[in-house]
Amino acid sequence: MDLLFLPASFSHTNLAAKPCLLVPRASHKVPPESAATRLPSPAVRRPLDPSRQPPPTAPTPSIPAVPPPAPLNPPKPSAVNPLSPKLWLSSKLSPPPPPPPLPPSPVEAYAPESNVEDPPSVASDPGSTTEASEFRVKGKIFVGNIPKWIRKNEIAEFFRQFGPLKKVELIRDHDDPERNVGYCFLLYGGPTAEDSAARAVEFDGVEFHGRVLTVRLDDGGQVRARKEEKARWVAGTNGREYRSKWHEERGNASVRFMKVLDTKPEDWQAVVSAFDKIPKPSLGDYRLMVKYYARRGDKHHARATFESMRARGIEPDERIFTSLVHAYAVARDMQGALSCVGEMKTEGIELTVATYSILIAGFAKVNAVESADNFFIEAKQKLASLNAIIYSNIIYAHCQSGNMARAEVLVREMEEQGIDAPINIYHTMMDGYTNIRDEKKCLIVFERLKECGFAPSVISYGCLINLYIKIGKVSKALEVSRTMELSGIKHNHKTYSMLINGFIRLNDFANAFGIFEEMLKLGLKPDVVLYNNIVCAFSKMGNTDRAIQIVHEMQKGKHRPSTRTFLPIIDAFAAAGEMKRALEIFELMRRSGCVPTVEVYNVLIHGLVQKHKMEKAVEVIDKMSLAGIKPSKHTYTTIMQGYATDGDIGKAFEYFTKIKEAGLELDVFIYEALLKACCKSGRMQSALAVTREMSAQKIARNSFVYNILIDGWARRGDVWEADDLLQQMKQDGVPPDIHTYTSLINACCKAGHMPRASKVIEEMEAAGVRPNIKTYTTLIRGWARASLPEKAIECFEEMKLAGVKPDRAAYHCLVTSLLSRATVAEDYLFSGILRVCKEMVENDLTVDLDTAIHWSKCLRKIERTGGELTEALQRTFPPSWTSHETPETCD
Repeated sequence: MDLLFLPASFSHTNLAAKPCLLVPRASHKVPPESAATRLPSPAVRRPLDPSRQPPPTAPTPSIPAVPPPAPLNPPKPSAVNPLSPKLWLSSKLSPPPPPPPLPPSPVEAYAPESNVEDPPSVASDPGSTTEASEFRVKGKIFVGNIPKWIRKNEIAEFFRQFGPLKKVELIRDHDDPERNVGYCFLLYGGPTAEDSAARAVEFDGVEFHGRVLTVRLDDGGQVRARKEEKARWVAGTNGREYRSKWHEERGNASVRFMKVLDTKPEDWQAVVSAFDKIPKPSLGDYRLMVKYYARRGDKHHARATFESMRARGIEPDERIFTSLVHAYAVARDMQGALSCVGEMKTEGIELTVATYSILIAGFAKVNAVESADNFFIEAKQKLASLNAIIYSNIIYAHCQSGNMARAEVLVREMEEQGIDAPINIYHTMMDGYTNIRDEKKCLIVFERLKECGFAPSVISYGCLINLYIKIGKVSKALEVSRTMELSGIKHNHKTYSMLINGFIRLNDFANAFGIFEEMLKLGLKPDVVLYNNIVCAFSKMGNTDRAIQIVHEMQKGKHRPSTRTFLPIIDAFAAAGEMKRALEIFELMRRSGCVPTVEVYNVLIHGLVQKHKMEKAVEVIDKMSLAGIKPSKHTYTTIMQGYATDGDIGKAFEYFTKIKEAGLELDVFIYEALLKACCKSGRMQSALAVTREMSAQKIARNSFVYNILIDGWARRGDVWEADDLLQQMKQDGVPPDIHTYTSLINACCKAGHMPRASKVIEEMEAAGVRPNIKTYTTLIRGWARASLPEKAIECFEEMKLAGVKPDRAAYHCLVTSLLSRATVAEDYLFSGILRVCKEMVENDLTVDLDTAIHWSKCLRKIERTGGELTEALQRTFPPSWTSHETPETCD
């Protein structure tokens, strides 16, 4: 391949760094813009603090220093507000950092104006007229006689040695879009664009791929022609350039397409039909169509339209690339968005501030804060200035991740750049503080919003309502609601949804439905979020039929139910053990077009595990894999807990191995399920091995882990191991709870060590832990095993005196112990059994048939021919007892 040969000393870096000694005319006494005299951007609403402005630069040794001339329009003293930093949002959120030490004060050097003639401008064409130079685009050059097969990136690679290229406009051949017409236009960017164009023109006549190039500055012909055409258009049809019938039809079709976009954006079929009727869409038409698909998040149609444009030979620019990136970002496909960015760089198209802003917003929505930060840093390095939109997006990213310290730094940085925080940044900061439950700073931002002249909107009050709902202060949320109404601001769907959700969290369904009725009276129709909250309320109440009816109402109102709509209904059926109906709702969800998530599958698995249907639970995991959904830690933990309850230690370890193979992070809940399996099956040595692995993984033991281990030793009646674990638990700073003490009492009762059990009761009360019904029932069973029924009766009376109401299990345990341990009808046993049976009848408690059979056998040893005791006990028997024949002796 023939290339341009340059001397060895040539370097495009040195060439780009060569100073351009352009001296201003005497009549123009304005020096180049400096950081101190540059006018603020349109986004600046308030000048910066004068104390923060950079000092003048020091003189250089080679050029004598002179004072810089005054600017054309010096700011009036009243235009500078010395208190402006005090109005910043960041001034209240965090104290400003100390100012850096001042550098030595350099003064800008300017060439003396006297005795200096104005040299000919290297950026102007000597042959062009003043009229032509008026339309010339600075930094733009014409390159002719290029090979027709050349690609855009090859041209950009060659001419980039003179400076940074902003755009390469390669004109395609109408008949053969794969080839060009033999010329192109280049536009240099940056502050040295004019100098870069001038250096490129110096290479006019150079040989490039076997062709002698024609390189000259843009003469403004294209801009002048467009302006003249526009003037003729405005003047009337007489001076208008002739257009063929085909051009007229194409223009009319394009106008109709834009009209449909403006009037019927929701009717995508009409929009697509109008676009298809354009005979040969232009780049502008394609831009509008890709932008339309981008707003809808339809990445597939956006990409198809983009490729159709390229197939017609139309070269994409940065605007249509940005719309394509936007389509992928709205669809949350950031890998596709990055692929588009790669295409832009391959084509030599630089990313604009809009492109960076869309990328940052897209990564913020998928919680990829690190990627968003990387693109923000890249934007600061490559772009001359940033705007409030890109700052809003990066601040939103950090607020969503809970990194409010970084968000505060970005707010201060934005304000120090002269960009005032718009109201949406105040709302973003309030939402961020709501996520971390920081009520104080959220209220500071709200007050600062009002001090800076912004009128609080429904979004502002909605952020406060959301804050109080999340921290559980529903009464405060209602106060904010009333304040908003007194300010003349009406509720919308979101504020009503927040209030309803707050009452649902408190299980206050009456007030939740009251607000819902109030909203309907005001004429507001529920949206999907509000419908989901109402479905959740009915599901929590147990009224699943009404919840299903709400789902059908959603579908009639053309609201599409989501996974969040069906999840509480499935959860309610699974919690009630109605797995058949839960699976029916699961199928209804799939028929409604909702893709089941891992949370939905976990609810189904949990319900099946509770019903001890482990085979069906495993089948659900297989269905997850077929659907391309990876099981989560919660999925495997639920399965392990099911096998642990059944005492199947082999299966529990099998799924523990699957968790490791899947690369999932091990946590304390996984080890709890594994320990439960070991202790349930009596494999205490395996449980100790699991605890050693927990220590190796640096996972601290909590009270649940200790309770499982103590209960495991209690099942074996090993009081000493259980007691050692209790002491170790206290040394590790884990306070024992009621389950810990009850498990230790159970160990003592099984070992027949009742004095130690009584001592544990005293330790409980000293630690401020009150015995519950399970604790007393365990003690009653222990005294019965020790053949001390009088102690069992005494413990039963203490339980009632302590305010603990006996349940069916306590009555069953006491009567069984009294009957099975007595051989003769002693007075205290006789009176005790009669008193307990009377209480059971008064509380309408009956025993099951198996218990009745066992009690009847034991009664034969006390009253062979029946009597008052037999009659009292039979009142607690189930109705089916009369048709059952009892044996005559007790085992």
